[in-house]
This record gives sequence, structure tokens and C-alpha cells, in this order.
Amino acid sequence: MQRTEKVLQLRGQQGRSVRVVREHYVRPDVPCRSALCRAACPRDGKLLSDDVTHYVVPDWKVVQDYLEILEFPELKGIIFMQTACQAVQHQKGRRQYNKLRNLVKDARHDCIVFANEFHQHSYLPREKGESMEKWQTRSIYNATVWYYNHCLGQMPVVMVTEDEDAVRQYGNETEGVFVISFKSYLDNFWPDLKAAHELFDSIIQARRERESESQENNGKEYPEHLPIEILEAGVKSGRYIQGILNVNKHRAQLEAFVRLQGIGSKETELQNDILIYGARARNRAIHGDVVAVELLPLHEWKGRTVALCENETEDKTPADTTGDPMPTGKVIGIIQKNWRDYVVTFPFKEESQSQGKNAQKILVTPWDYRIPKIRISTQQAESLQEYRVVVRIDSWESTSVYPNGHFVRVLGRIGDLEGEIAAILVENGISVAPFSEIQMSEMPASSSKNPWKVSPAEEQKRLDLRDTHLIFSIDPKGCEDVDDALSIRTLPNGNLELGVHIADVTHFVAVNSYTDVEARARATTYYLADRRYDMLPSILSADICSLLSGVDRYAVSVMWELDKESYEILSVSYNKTIIRSAYKLIYETAQGLLDGDTSVVGDILELKDLDERTRQKKLTELVWAISKLTDIARHVRAKRDSCGALELEGIEIRVQLDDKKNIHDLIPKQPLEVHEIVAECMILANHWVAKKISENFPHQALLRQHPPPRQEFFSELRECASAKGFSIDTWSNKALAESLDKADDPQDPIVNKLLRSMATHAMSNALYFSTGSCPEGEFHHYGLALDKYTHFTSPIRRYADIVVHRLLMAATLKESKGDVKDNVFSNKDLEELCRHINNRNRAAQHAQKQSTELFQCMYFKDKTPETDERCIADGVIYSIRTNGVLVFVPRYGIKAAAYMKNKEGLVISSQCDGSCEWKPGSLHHFQNKIISTTTTGESVTLSLFDHITVKILVHTSRCHADTIKLEIIRNAPYQTLATEVSQNSDVAKSELVKEVSQSTEEAERAQEKARVEVIEEEYQEYCQTKGASLYQLLEEIRDLALLDVSADIRT
Repeated sequence: MQRTEKVLQLRGQQGRSVRVVREHYVRPDVPCRSALCRAACPRDGKLLSDDVTHYVVPDWKVVQDYLEILEFPELKGIIFMQTACQAVQHQKGRRQYNKLRNLVKDARHDCIVFANEFHQHSYLPREKGESMEKWQTRSIYNATVWYYNHCLGQMPVVMVTEDEDAVRQYGNETEGVFVISFKSYLDNFWPDLKAAHELFDSIIQARRERESESQENNGKEYPEHLPIEILEAGVKSGRYIQGILNVNKHRAQLEAFVRLQGIGSKETELQNDILIYGARARNRAIHGDVVAVELLPLHEWKGRTVALCENETEDKTPADTTGDPMPTGKVIGIIQKNWRDYVVTFPFKEESQSQGKNAQKILVTPWDYRIPKIRISTQQAESLQEYRVVVRIDSWESTSVYPNGHFVRVLGRIGDLEGEIAAILVENGISVAPFSEIQMSEMPASSSKNPWKVSPAEEQKRLDLRDTHLIFSIDPKGCEDVDDALSIRTLPNGNLELGVHIADVTHFVAVNSYTDVEARARATTYYLADRRYDMLPSILSADICSLLSGVDRYAVSVMWELDKESYEILSVSYNKTIIRSAYKLIYETAQGLLDGDTSVVGDILELKDLDERTRQKKLTELVWAISKLTDIARHVRAKRDSCGALELEGIEIRVQLDDKKNIHDLIPKQPLEVHEIVAECMILANHWVAKKISENFPHQALLRQHPPPRQEFFSELRECASAKGFSIDTWSNKALAESLDKADDPQDPIVNKLLRSMATHAMSNALYFSTGSCPEGEFHHYGLALDKYTHFTSPIRRYADIVVHRLLMAATLKESKGDVKDNVFSNKDLEELCRHINNRNRAAQHAQKQSTELFQCMYFKDKTPETDERCIADGVIYSIRTNGVLVFVPRYGIKAAAYMKNKEGLVISSQCDGSCEWKPGSLHHFQNKIISTTTTGESVTLSLFDHITVKILVHTSRCHADTIKLEIIRNAPYQTLATEVSQNSDVAKSELVKEVSQSTEEAERAQEKARVEVIEEEYQEYCQTKGASLYQLLEEIRDLALLDVSADIRT
């Protein structure tokens, strides 16, 4: 290793330039990471392919400006020099740098990073007086020449640059090394890659527009942002407040809030969010940005809107529709931009022509209401009017009303199912291509003719439970990925042994393998209403790691010895095991056995083809096991209840799929005790594994915390409960649980369900964290009333569980003095990973909710509300606003607004038969009721928890997602016979999604039959599941249909 010096020119807080000299070490053994290498470079990790016509080295400016073109999978053999990567990090920010890092990590992309500044023969010191830009280009060229010679000239290398001087100077200097412009590279090497050329033109055009605009516009539309040094110092001193900007999607033109993130060292009395009122006060910050806010004087504070409102372009708030004044501020700088890809819609031709004299400048409307219109330059505006399109924001200057961006790609036609699903995925940052060949090559072999088998070597290492334990699984109908199983048996000493057995996924997914890197990037399986995108290849999730009955499987087992009478835990063990599940039960069958219903025995496939005596013997064993599990689960639940565990299941729907994997039925979930039995066993295992890994790795274990909610979030719950005469104590989880149990109206069970839904809405998010990142007092899980908790029981669909499995095995190895460092993240790395997983989980929840809403809207969109009885339903009022009510429709699991005052100023009035119509009048809003009074003296009073009859409509929007609207048609419950509801509502709900699926299929067959066949082939080839699995997710997830994802407290 050789020591040298690196001179840096840094700018201080007061703007003065400071010369800093740092030690810099170079060495001759930095790996090149090329498959062509004939030297002794290490060959571990990702290697650059030798099956290409040339290698390409982008200059720093090309990486900065054209990274999204370099992301095209067609471009192979890319070498990112360390110099270029550092330029992106320092000049483009963390978000762009992370995109570059993820591109290099992605096994599907043939690209690597070469650390040229640490290699003794490729590092060049900066010359005196040389600009940073010229030195960066010279360094990259020098490293390119070294790389060509290092590979012994086996592969020509093309350096692409935007520096015309470099093209002239280096173009013909070295044989085998070509220096050309990026445009020349695309024109000569990729003339048929149309999408890359279009994107290049779009980026160039956007840059020219920005440059010309900055020259033309001298007037300021917005105040300039303060420098980052001043912002950071102001936050630290307490003068400014740092937080994340959250735009109100219902009042996107006017209202945004900043959720407090950091207040520096000074104390503050602020407990609530800060209101940012108006576009100028928002000062070019975009939803999701981390901003610095300065509070306005007290007399300028405003209240948040409490009226129902449409999303469109309302820019005025009536004086009587705002609440009490709250802390109000203005954005004075952006600390971190969190810009992403945005789905947009082009205006109609006549609209675009009215936007300015230059027809190429187009204002496009984002799919997300919270994002402002974006100005892009394109010549394709007319041809793209009927499509959903992806754009990216480049800049937002203080002289411009709107941000500037550029066109990226087309998603699909507006209204087409595949196009709308693609929009949902992009909006949530979900990118899941089929698994690559190199990832599939890491999978073990298994087929129907030659199924996977246990290896003799593993038999020697593992505890064999195949002949000693009755093991069975209980899952939703149609479940393919069975990752947990249970066992219960009597020990020789009379005590009981409870076992939870989880698929040993980590045996097949090696640390930092291509499959592991991909699973880490996905972080979770993504479930949509009609499909799922697996975290792992299906050969693992649906076959080798699925604990199916009658086959041998590897598992990680947690087993407790319990006192035979009190069920108290006496000891616990953690083992790698081999199991053979005896039964694959569905919930309904297990519940039938528990209830003594012998009719369900015919549904147990494993008992068929047995003689009567054997069948009866096995059935008796199974019934005893389920009954004993129930007793134990009740005991464990009672202990948690005594500590304040909450039952906040909300109101759920589930989607059933038919044999062709079309959605067949949409029905409310029927709670069964067996659901709680399985859940309680999983919670117990997660709790004990959390204790084990946190004891052995106190500073680097992955746990899951659920912080106590802020008391002000419970105000609506308390007010609504008081309307029914109930008192809700929210000062502890135990008090809240007891209050909710008492808040039961025997005449209307919906009341308690809605109150529990509101309690869930008030909760904080449950989050993964590293034990080294917060004090032990904050480990607590509020909802489950446990001091430590983690996720261990679903490694097939959650990457957090894979990390926990490795930690658990490392903990057992540690006790036997084994080497554990390869299985354990550092606290810093684990903290970053937890942030990533939490982010991906939120995205998965949003996408899942939006896809369900998409199907609901597509169903009702084709109905005639005036004549179709399926559009009429019973609704329950759960919130009162100044101009209407929020209503829950149990039949379809819908929550939506119902206005009592329309845009013409007319109010709801009731006729003699209870039907409603619009008349002139006024509204009077109270805490628990709203009264509509007409000019002729007629009045209608609606109170909390009243049942009313509503008509279900769809509010269509060309630019945004369609939404459900409700119209009050009768101030009385929906009149229908109970038998009709129980029998016919399921038929209507079955038709809901089935009809949408069938009509969509017919349209696709007519228009794009060939494309659909190709897609299906890809799913089969790459094991990417598109099928019946949402059922399983909805069985496990507590608040899909009705609760905002911000209220998620899932365990």
C-alpha cells in the first residue's frame, strides 16, 4: 500500500474556501471485476460479462445526466469509475447516488464499479490550477486506458463523455480505447433502441428549456431557498423546524402539513403538525420532501379544513369550514428532495394549445393529487393523450410556477386494467421484473418426476421430528406458500410440548447471493387484488420451502415445555429440524373439528383412502391436538390481555379467486377462533425469538416496535363513543382495551367495529428497528403488550424474517462458540436495512389498497345507479363534517363521503316516504349530528352511527384514479329482508370482481391476445406468480379495506 495526499477545496459555513489536505492510500491489488481478467484479481461477487462486443465507461457528466438511459438492460458491459460515482454523490445527492448503487447491485444489469482512485496505476492526482471537472474526466480516461491494458486488449473499451475537448484530445490517443459523445454512442451502437433515443431527446430538450427559461425570467415566483448550512444551523438552534412535507390530497392546492421530525436541542411546546397554507408558503417543496419550516406569527395562524371537499382545482376555503387555528409556517428551504417517478396524463389537444405559444411545452397532470402539474417538452403530446406516462422532475426554479421535467416512458392506455395496475406500481416505487437466469441458477432442482430430497449430510446436523411429532398446518384455502406449522404432544414426564415450525428459507438463500440481494431489494411479497409479485422464486415459496403435507422439509423450530395444568412455560429450545407435516388443513376445517362438526372430515385429504379404524384413530389424535392448542392459545392470550393487548382487527374484506384465478368473490371476513389460535402461536414464537436474538446481539438485532400513540389522535374516537354514551380511556393500552370491550351496542354490532376501526386509525405505525439504534425502553410493542417482538414466522414473504432467522442461528452458534460474523449486520447497516424494509412495506400496503379500490370502481362504473339494485346499500355514519358525513357501507367494505350540500348550494331534504331530494336551505353542524333545514322549514337530522340508504356512484377522472362516491337517497336503513342480505349480498359481491375480471379479459383477448400469451409465458418461465394469493394476505393483515395505511399497527 502506498501513501499519497489528496487536496480538497471545501467551502465553509460563511462561504470562504478552505484548502484541506487528506491522506490517500493506493495499492496495486484492487480487483477489476471482469470475467476477462487474466491477472490474479479476486473473482468473488459480481463480474462483468465477457459475452459483449465492447465495454463502455461513462464519464461523470454522463452518469449524472443520463443514468436512467444507462439503466436500460440492453446496455451491457458498463464500468462505472469511482470518480464518476463520487461526482454523482456530491453533486446530485443521496437519492440519485442510491439509484446508482442499486443499479450496480442488481444482478440483472451487467455493470460494475471500479475503484480507480484506490488503484496504484489508475489514480491521478489533481494538477495545480486544474478544474475539478477536467480532472474528473482525465482520471476516468486514464482508468479506462489502464482497464483496457489490464484485460490485455481482449475487449475494446468505449468512453462516452459530454466534454467535446476530451473527444478531440483523447479520441485517437490509444488504440482500442474510443472516446466519443454519448449521442454518437447511441446513434452508432444502438440505432434501433428507440426508447433510449426518445429518452435522450427528452432530457436534452428539458435541459434546453431550463436554460432558456432561466435567461428569460427575471421575476421571482417563489422566495429563494436558504443554503443548507444555514438550514442545518437553524434547525439545531431551534429557529427552524425540520419535518417531512405531507400534502392533503383532498386540498392539494392549499393545504400541506409538516410532521415534526427534529427540533434540534431547544425545547418546544409544539405537539401537532405545522400547517403550510398555500402554494407560495410551500415554496416549491413537493410531497415527501424533508423541509425546514419557519413558524409564522401567531395572528397569521390558520385552521385545517373540516369540510368534505373534492380533489379537483378548488382554491378557496369558506371561512366557516376551518377548524381552530393551529401552528402555521412557511418552507424556507429543502433539506432533502425525495423526488421519484411520477405517472401523468397529457391534456387534450385544445387544452395544450392554450398553455402557451410554444406547443412543445406541455403541462401534464400527475396521477397523485398531491403532486403539482409538471412542465415537460415533447413532440409526442398529441399521440400520448390516451396513455398513462411516466415523467421525472429535473428542477423547480424560483422563477417558474411549475417544476420542469422530462418524459421517460409510456405505461398503458387510460382505463385499461394493465395500464392502471402499472400506474399503481410506479406510484409506489415497486419494480419487480421476472427473476433473472443467474438467480434461478442458484435454486435447487425439483420437479414432479424428480422431487427435492433431504440430503444425508443435513440429516446428521438437524433434529429429526418426522417420526416423533404430529405436525400440521392451518392456512387459508388455496394457500401455496405454507411457511408455518404447529405441533403439540405429551412428554414422558406428563408435561406438554408446543412447537412452532417455520420453513428454513435461509438454508437455500445464502448471504449476499444473487437471490438474497434481490429478496433484500424487494423486502416483501407484493399482493394486489388479482396477482402477487413474489419476494422469492416460486420453486422455493410454493415448493421446496412450503411445508406441505406428506413431504420432508427443512425447518427452524421453536419448542416450549409447558406445565401440564397451568400451561406455564418451563423451558424453550431453538433447533434446525427436519419435519414431515401430517395434515394441510384450512381454517374452516380446523374450526369444524374444534366445534365437533364431523361433516368437515371429508375435506381432510390425508384421511381419505384409509380404513375406518385407522381413520378414526388419526382423527382422534388430530382433534385432541387442535383442542389442546386452543386451550394453550386461550391461556397465552389471557396473559397478554391482562397486560393490555388490544384487539383492533378493523373491518375486513377478502377476495376469493376461481379455478381460472379470476376474482370470484368479495366477502367480509368471518372471524373464527382458529384464526386466533394460529395467530397466538405465531406471536408467541416471534416474542421468544425476539428475546433470544436481543440477548445475544444487544446492539444489532432486528426487532419490531409499536410506539404508544399520541393522545390527540384519539379525540375523534372519544367524541364518537360519547355520542353513544360510552367513555373511552386512552391513557394506556390496557385501559383502551377494556373501554373498547365495554363499548358494545347490543342493538347494532357495527358500532363496536367502527370504534375499533377508529382506534386503529389513531395508532402509530409498527416499525422494524435495530436494537443498537434506540434505548431498550422503546422496544415495547403497544398493540400486543409485549416488551420485545420481531417477525420470524414468514420468511417466504418477508425479508425481515430472513434476517431474524440468520440472527437466531447466529445466536445458537454463538453459544457453541461458532463464527457468527457472516450472519450479522452491523448496527449501522441494519438500521439502513430497517428503513428500507419499512419503506417497502408501506409501498406494498398502499399498492394493495389502491388495487382493491380500482376493482371496486371498475365494477360500479358500468352499473346504472338509478335502476341497478346492486348500487343501493345500507350505510352507517361514522363522522360528521360541516357539509356532509362520512359513511361506511358494510355490504361492500367501502368508506366514502356523502354530501348534504351540493355545489349549487342546495341541501338534502326528506319526503314523507323518507326519500331525499335537493332543495334550497342551510346546514347546521354539531359535534355528533348535522341538521339540514330547507327554506320551507323542513329539516333532516343525521347523527353518528345512524343507518341510512345510500346510492353508490363512481367519480371518474381522466387524470387520476377513479373514486367511490355516495349519495343519500333515504334517511332510513336500507329496507331488505335479512335472508336476502345473507344470501344475495354474496352473489352481488361475487359478481362485482368477477364481472370486472371477465370484461377485462374479453377486451384484452380482442386487442392484445399475442401480448397476453407472452406475459403468461414469462410468468411460467421465471416463476413470477400471478394468481390466487390475496386471500392469504387478507387473512393475515388486519386493516386492508377501510383503514388508512398510516394507521397500520400490524404485528
